[in-house]
Amino acid sequence: MSTSVPKGHNWARQVKKEEEEEDPLDQLISRSGCAASHFAVQECMAQHQDWRQCQPQVQAFRDCMSKQQAKRREELQKRKEQTSAQC
Repeated sequence: MSTSVPKGHNWARQVKKEEEEEDPLDQLISRSGCAASHFAVQECMAQHQDWRQCQPQVQAFRDCMSKQQAKRREELQKRKEQTSAQC
């Protein structure tokens, strides 16, 4: 008699290769620190299915991303100035 375990449910989630790679846009949003406000927009859109009803969430996300972009521009400008000062 064989002592092999009968095959039952495989509770481990089988991840497709496509799902393993995170979407570049999602990566950008995560790195920006604005993921929570982006999630709020997505939740609102899922609930209301009308972007006009989600304007507070959209504006909060827009403000967050604008701040992050300004911060990034400032960092790049400083880096550029440091590089040119070293030459």
